[in-house]
Amino acid sequence: MKRNLGGWAEGLKSYRLEIRHVTVLFIVLLIFQIIVSFLHKASLQKSLVHTQEWYQQDSAERLANLTATSLELLLESKTQREKQSEAEIRRMVQGFNIVLSQQILSQSVQEVCILIPRDSLVFAVDDGRVLYASVFENLKDIPPSAAPHAAAISLYTGLRKQIEAREQIHTIVEGKQTFHVFVPFVPRGEFVGVVYMKNTPDFSFITGEMTSSYDETTLTFLALILFGLLAMFYLSSYTLKERDDAQKLLFDKEKEHLTEQINHQKEMLFTKRIYHTHHKAEKVMGFIKDDLRSLSEKNIEETKARVTKYSNFIARVIYDMKWYDPPVQTIRSPLFRTDLNDVLKFLVHNVFLRVSTNHDKFQFVFDLDEHLPMVPVNEFVAWEAFEPVIQNCIDHGLAQKLVVTVRTRFDPGAGMIQVMISDNGSGIEPALLEKGDRGVKRVFQEHVTTRGAENGHSGYGCYIAHEIATQRCGWDLDAENLPSGGCQFIFSIPHKG
Repeated sequence: MKRNLGGWAEGLKSYRLEIRHVTVLFIVLLIFQIIVSFLHKASLQKSLVHTQEWYQQDSAERLANLTATSLELLLESKTQREKQSEAEIRRMVQGFNIVLSQQILSQSVQEVCILIPRDSLVFAVDDGRVLYASVFENLKDIPPSAAPHAAAISLYTGLRKQIEAREQIHTIVEGKQTFHVFVPFVPRGEFVGVVYMKNTPDFSFITGEMTSSYDETTLTFLALILFGLLAMFYLSSYTLKERDDAQKLLFDKEKEHLTEQINHQKEMLFTKRIYHTHHKAEKVMGFIKDDLRSLSEKNIEETKARVTKYSNFIARVIYDMKWYDPPVQTIRSPLFRTDLNDVLKFLVHNVFLRVSTNHDKFQFVFDLDEHLPMVPVNEFVAWEAFEPVIQNCIDHGLAQKLVVTVRTRFDPGAGMIQVMISDNGSGIEPALLEKGDRGVKRVFQEHVTTRGAENGHSGYGCYIAHEIATQRCGWDLDAENLPSGGCQFIFSIPHKG
């Protein structure tokens, strides 16, 4: 379990917090908080509306019940006496009128009356004199009220049996805020009728105040979250800036280190290239001396052309010794017009066949395309690329009668020149044709050779040829084994025409 948690923690550490992550987190939290606040406000408002509706009905019923109770108490306080004086009657009537009219003063009460049933008829009483006469004098023909109460009479007619049977408060809700309240009127324990009250209580200001208060709280909470997230964003940005600065310093150090490594590699390649070319230069100097010793009137022109080539090669070797990374224009330029067929023939006839004493062990076969175009590469740089490959075929052929074939082809449609140098020897070991880390076959890598350890400077020929061909000339160099035996090196040279 601990091992799993440790692996999970290590995996979590591999994720780095970027500024865009903090920005997304900031926006998501803000949106979520707004959505939660909106839903909470809607839920609160719904709850407040239900509470308000319940309280409105309860308030209307309480007010109507209080009115009915006041009238009942006022009647019961006077019923003990058999006769009442005019003054007492006036005071009682006045008390009735006060109770009935006092409720109208309330802003929410729109209509108050006492509904008294007589047989099949229902009379509305809103005057104290009529109420007194109806209760104490058993008035049969109740005069109509000055105010219209037709709606109240109509509603009560439909509820009359239910109210008389249960003698409970009954409320009819019209719309959402208008309440028609019917309270049984039972003075001295006898059912006389009902006290009707049309009440429209408005408590929306309470809901508005609570909603407004909640909005203020929500805005304050959102502001606190906003400032908190902004503070987090600032701190995260500052931390990420410090990290980016540290990474920049690290990258600069790595850049310097890589630059040093590249320069070191170039210097090493320069040293190896010079080490190989100075041997060739010594041989070429020997050729020049031999040509000068054998100079005569018959061969003066031929010798002059050959010595000129040798001298130009020596000059190129000396020029290469100046720097390990010569300018590109000294290698590739439209000013150069090199015939690769001439370079290959000169190399074979005036270098390899001249220096070798074992002509009977190998021979060269040419299969040259006469329509091969000129290439914009210094001919002595091409010489340095071809020479190690030809030398490799001679050194590693290991055939009884080695045949080295030099072939050139030009494909105008593909815009490609190919120089193929092959032999009929033992071929290249399959392991050397496998690609390494950089995608380069091992035969072209440094220190790779099939020679014995007695030669400490082996393994550079194909490596140098590949570096010169690909890095300097912009060509491609590949190697393969032939089905009939032996191997083949292919130089692919793009030609734009």
